[in-house]
Amino acid sequence: MRKATNRTGRSAGKKLRLPGRREQRSETLALTVRGMSRGQVRMEAEDGSVYLCARDNSRGALFGDGVEAERIGREQVVVRRVTSHAHPTVVGVLRLRESGAVIEPMERRLPSEIDAFAGEVPARDGDIVRAKIVRWADEGGLLAQATDIIGSFEKATCALDALIVSSGLRASFDADVLAEADALRPADLEDDPGREDLRGLLSFTIDGRDAKDFDDAVSLERLDNGHLLLGVHIADVGHYVREGTALDREAFARGTSVYLPGRVLPMLPEQLSNGVCSLRPDEDKFTMTALIELTPAGETADVRLARTITRSNARLVYGDVNDFFAGDTAMRDALAGKHPDLPDTLLAMRDLAQTLRARRQENGCIDFDTNEPQFVLDEQGEPVEILLRERGEAELMIEDFMLAANEAVARFARVNGVPLLYRVHEKPDPEKLQIFKEFLDGLGGVNTRSLKGNVKPGDIRAILEQTRERPEYTVISTLALRSMQKARYDANPLGHYGLAMPDYCHFTSPIRRYPDLVVSRALTAVMTGRRVTLTGERLDAAAVRSSDCERAAIDAERAADKIMMARLMASHVGEEYDAVVSGMNEWGIYASLQNGAEGFIPLRTLSDWLAFDERHMLLRGERTGAVIALGQALRVRIASVELASSSIDLELLGDLPGARPRAAQSERKQERERMRSFHR
Repeated sequence: MRKATNRTGRSAGKKLRLPGRREQRSETLALTVRGMSRGQVRMEAEDGSVYLCARDNSRGALFGDGVEAERIGREQVVVRRVTSHAHPTVVGVLRLRESGAVIEPMERRLPSEIDAFAGEVPARDGDIVRAKIVRWADEGGLLAQATDIIGSFEKATCALDALIVSSGLRASFDADVLAEADALRPADLEDDPGREDLRGLLSFTIDGRDAKDFDDAVSLERLDNGHLLLGVHIADVGHYVREGTALDREAFARGTSVYLPGRVLPMLPEQLSNGVCSLRPDEDKFTMTALIELTPAGETADVRLARTITRSNARLVYGDVNDFFAGDTAMRDALAGKHPDLPDTLLAMRDLAQTLRARRQENGCIDFDTNEPQFVLDEQGEPVEILLRERGEAELMIEDFMLAANEAVARFARVNGVPLLYRVHEKPDPEKLQIFKEFLDGLGGVNTRSLKGNVKPGDIRAILEQTRERPEYTVISTLALRSMQKARYDANPLGHYGLAMPDYCHFTSPIRRYPDLVVSRALTAVMTGRRVTLTGERLDAAAVRSSDCERAAIDAERAADKIMMARLMASHVGEEYDAVVSGMNEWGIYASLQNGAEGFIPLRTLSDWLAFDERHMLLRGERTGAVIALGQALRVRIASVELASSSIDLELLGDLPGARPRAAQSERKQERERMRSFHR
């Protein structure tokens, strides 16, 4: 009888082992698609491990999809099947062509075009549509069917509507959520007589001019022992949003408020965010208070946390307080009109904040001084100007006080074993830190010996201070920030690397962040002698959900800024601007204009072929020897603007930076160029 053989013709009895070789076992992994990297699909495991898959072996998996993959190398995998689809619907611009309809998705991490058909929807070319995927890539090719029309990119409001839908953000509240919000009563001490009454204390809010959700007020008293008592009074949202209610489920689902140009998607309905919870002046409010006793040197002598009722004496604006700090006597009189002790209290607060800031800097905290774009909109919601929002002394002062309160609460929780969500920031990514070091080494004149091994936050801070006056500082600061891990929420007190704080949490913004609400509830339970209910796996799930919601909000806010920048610059095509190189890849150069807009210079439009040196973040000209580096000044022209993709294409003016005259090229390069001319 013949032995059974398999398809290779080998005996099916025993496996054939080659001498000297170890048998490699296959390993099945559950991964999530996180993006593309040079033609390969980048995937991530739950523990953060990263794997790469050739696009041909990905079975058409899209960004965010869950896959089951087989490991075929140290970091290489092949996808066996797609287990979950992250994008059952897409939002994008419908393009009607002779070859058929396609959708250009707003989500930039999806394919640039998806085959589509309009079905019953009377969509026209250029309309923004929502479409459902009716066939996946591994089923014969990606195909979408338009289901409804959102609007046209001709209107900024429609573009933002489309972004909200595309990002999966929640734009409205269900009836049961609104019904609970409508039933809430204003603060009354008779409803909660166990609270400490601080209504006689001078306290006030300081926010932006357009703000309506005031979730923090501050106070300052001088004690008989010469110490200062800083009071940070936070809206007690937990009193109103009880665990397990419709309001709580909605807040958990949203995770955070989202701030887009001209509109806000609040975590809580306006009845809370702008009403019963908001610390509006001359209204009684239930609050959670951190009373921090500080020495004249800024050392913490004592901390007391309390459930309180407070009454804000004034609603101040950052710009007005900054004018007062700058010596505006009319503003001083205006502040004194609100309360006679207000000007002197503000000056004492400024001195205290500067002391606290100096202590943090001595401890090595890293201050990334970034300017956020702020758009001036017309009546139709169209951008007419970009302003770069700068932090003045008033903004820094409130930030210093909020940091002090967050640190004090986190330390209290860790010492007393209170389960809550910590804000954690781990050590820099070693590979990204090495790229940062090599970039600095290429600049020259920067001592980078500390950027290796167990680098401390003070080492990075020292480099930022050392290079602050250099023209490349903006790029240096950006690269330093990119070398950092992303801050996130965790049930464990892992510390905050960037702030150089072993204990840190988010406590001061419960109106707009769910983790702050979790912290407030945990403190309330401890203070009232009850058990903290959100623990274990549920607390871990809240940490993951809050981190995910924060990332989604940041992505949406950045995408909205790009939409507005593109709309603004569309009316400036052909105009020339000074710019600075802010990024690069193998396809081109990103350049930031002076007004904060960022555009792209495709390499194919340049007079030489530039090779991308990723390790040193340089582009080198093959024929001319030109070198383009991060932070380099350029003169550019707005070549074109594509509203659907929010892209601004730039044209480089003048010669390539550092290009050598043709006569200075080596004989070898001249011969190579001469030979190339025969093949053009």
